[in-house]
Amino acid sequence: MDKNQLGIQYMQDGKWEEAAKAFNEAIEEDPINPVGYINFGNVLTAVGEEDKALKFYQKAIELDENAAAAYYSTGNLYFNQERYQEASKMFQTAMEKGLQTADNFFMLGLSLIQLDQYRLALPFIQRSVELEPSDAEAHFQYGMCLARLELLDDAKEQFEECIILDPDHSDAFYNLGVAFGLKDETEKAMEMFNKALEIQPDHVLAAYAKKVFEQGAE
Repeated sequence: MDKNQLGIQYMQDGKWEEAAKAFNEAIEEDPINPVGYINFGNVLTAVGEEDKALKFYQKAIELDENAAAAYYSTGNLYFNQERYQEASKMFQTAMEKGLQTADNFFMLGLSLIQLDQYRLALPFIQRSVELEPSDAEAHFQYGMCLARLELLDDAKEQFEECIILDPDHSDAFYNLGVAFGLKDETEKAMEMFNKALEIQPDHVLAAYAKKVFEQGAE
């Protein structure tokens, strides 16, 4: 088996040392192939060695400026460090270099959401949903984006799709409740808040919203 494929198998099994060894051998066998460096960087990221990981991603880009996966991995690293502006640039570059995957569109959109750039984020989150319609979290974030842009009917559709895919998504129930509340559908809103609290009893926002609606009904 190819050393990179073997290393990926080890990563999937959580065998980080074995994965690192396999990727190191892949680099030694083919030192001008960026794939081994990207994979080694991913192992380092997974075990918390982010500074070292970044050097491997940079090496991959030095070897091939079109190595889209290196930009994507760098973007994930920056996102985890809450460096959202830099992350968004990496995901954008990965897209421009040909990485047209649901994950890349999602992470680009999510980075822009973290920067409160909802209108810019919307088409990327929408594209991630189109490419991976079974991703509950993508539907949720798409709904959040739409809600921020006051497109409530469209947002409700996405929250409803989210809870179909993930019936335990308490945040989707809560935000669906808010959407119903803003439409003066109080009974439906209360049902959603109660469902959110049933799933997550310590859901502070749902508890507060329920209390507000109950006081308003008195």
